[in-house]
Amino acid sequence: MAVDPAKLGAAYGEVSSHNQLCRSEMGVLETALATESPICIACTQERPLFEEIAAEAGHQAVSFVNVREMAGWSADDASKTPKIEALLTAARQHAVPARLRAIESDGLCLVIGSGQSAFDAAQRLNRTLSVTLLLTASDNLVLPSELQFPVFSGRVASAAGSLGDFQLVVDGYASMLPSSRAKPEFAMRRDGAKTSCSVIFDMSGETALFTRAHGRDGYFRADPGNPVAVLEAVIEASNYVGSFEKPIYVSYDASICAHERSRKTGCTKCIDQCPAGAITGEGDIIVVDAGICGGCGNCAAHCPTGAVAYTYPTRTDQISRLQTLARTFLAAGGQAPVLLLHDAGHGTPLIGAMARFGRGLPARVIPLEMHATSGVGHDVMAAALAAGFRQIVVLGDPHKTEEFGAVAAESQLMETLLTGFGHKGGRIVTLLESDPDQVEAALYALPELPELTRSAPSPLGGKREVTRAALGVLAEAGKPGSSIVALSGSAPYGTVLVNTDACTLCMACVSSCPVDALRDTPDTPQLRFVEAACVQCGICESTCPESAISLEPRYNLSPAIMQPITLHEDEPACCTSCGKAFAAGGMLRAVEKRLQGNWMFDTDERRALIHMCEECRLETLSRDGADPFAIAHQRRTRTTDDYLEAGRRGLTVDDFLNDK
Repeated sequence: MAVDPAKLGAAYGEVSSHNQLCRSEMGVLETALATESPICIACTQERPLFEEIAAEAGHQAVSFVNVREMAGWSADDASKTPKIEALLTAARQHAVPARLRAIESDGLCLVIGSGQSAFDAAQRLNRTLSVTLLLTASDNLVLPSELQFPVFSGRVASAAGSLGDFQLVVDGYASMLPSSRAKPEFAMRRDGAKTSCSVIFDMSGETALFTRAHGRDGYFRADPGNPVAVLEAVIEASNYVGSFEKPIYVSYDASICAHERSRKTGCTKCIDQCPAGAITGEGDIIVVDAGICGGCGNCAAHCPTGAVAYTYPTRTDQISRLQTLARTFLAAGGQAPVLLLHDAGHGTPLIGAMARFGRGLPARVIPLEMHATSGVGHDVMAAALAAGFRQIVVLGDPHKTEEFGAVAAESQLMETLLTGFGHKGGRIVTLLESDPDQVEAALYALPELPELTRSAPSPLGGKREVTRAALGVLAEAGKPGSSIVALSGSAPYGTVLVNTDACTLCMACVSSCPVDALRDTPDTPQLRFVEAACVQCGICESTCPESAISLEPRYNLSPAIMQPITLHEDEPACCTSCGKAFAAGGMLRAVEKRLQGNWMFDTDERRALIHMCEECRLETLSRDGADPFAIAHQRRTRTTDDYLEAGRRGLTVDDFLNDK
């Protein structure tokens, strides 16, 4: 491939070009490793070799970027230099590393399967792990004269946990009799047997024990009819004993979570979109099981507040990187850039196949590798388009379509917003494909859409702040027909509508709002609302005792949404005794209406108490001879002696206790 070091060096800094760096020019690398300067090697072909040499030299600041398959090997006639320059520049950015979770596996492995094939797999695994075999069928099994691991029969009824801590319930559980001769025989079957292990090897051929089984650490599943797949799974599972470190893919901030308030469930997007079942609700908050979480990012992409945030990498680092790619590419003379989001396991091999056997990536398609492309939210989409990308292509594995529900919803939201801003649609493309020829054809067929803007806003701040800044830039670059863009029912933006005839200003909605979008005022009965803070969780709607609240999803471009507005107000009700304002007039009228016919307020004197403040009400009750706190006195415990003594005196026990 043709590389111009002079042009690259103008943007990147010191650049040296080599054709045999991993062979005859190895001395160049060794000389560079003798310094303390960071080194970026723009090829990944011999990465293990380079890392070994760097480790021997004690040099820690060595990074890699693949400019060959990602840029240089392309049949596109356009210059590859802008893309190479962008990839090199972005490689210099260092992301904040994710926190790690320590996992211990003692090597206890449960093998689930039938017949001789399951037994053979258990024997291989038993060389490094401590195996227990659970047979679902044993018709063709020939037992050896020496059995090296326990054998049971049964079927798994339920399973939970992850690597190092699996818990299972087995029905039809029975141990094999040592006296078994021609075939295994089992005795004393029972249901509901509980067991635990560190690793599960499932070759039963039945439904997977877990949702998103391919992402559950410590759970290996292989088709028993495919010996090659079984052997590969055995080789991989054999290493799962000892200490491991796993990234904590997401963080959680309970203070801004809109899951639940006042025992009213609001937002459940993270729970609904988690394919692994790693998120559960516990009261007002949600709980993320880091052991189960596989880092798909659906929860963070769909979270309306940013309470669940992706940390592999963080939102700030991700957006900073894509902004660098766009800025460098455009500054180097690149035209109509397209951002290709792909993962390492599926997307990178496809790109490599295209580069080696096809036309390679188009010169204007800039790849950005992610841990999982299923976690792309409209915040990242908006930031990429605002940075100068004209389109975004999300490349995913078609065998994991269940993980791309959040991407579909977020893409639809982004397209609706762009259309409302006056831009041409078709900016977000989701490509679930495993054939490199199909991917290549789709990328070369992308239309060259008009530019939106290059005014990349700051990536710093919370999710909603970063997103609103990017959307503001996109709206300013377009021609919105209105300041209001109508959205679908699941959108995280919108307003609250109040039926003022039904609302009594009880302020139940204010106390239940998790994001402080609804507010009251200390001196006057007013219901205030800040639209920019509302996430449309619906807790206020379900909390309102008068059913006076409804939601309207929309995106409001007016700067007034940052300031509180009054949704409803009423005249204050003043105490008839002291004149102090103590409630909203509407609420007092509603209370009076509901108490009509109640025996406790059947007189004018009692009804007058409703129109008094707390202090005057107590004073009035006290003046009338009633003890307003009498109901708080605990009833005296009655003993056998009380009844006996009352009988001797000829009194009832109540009269006796009153006299006493």
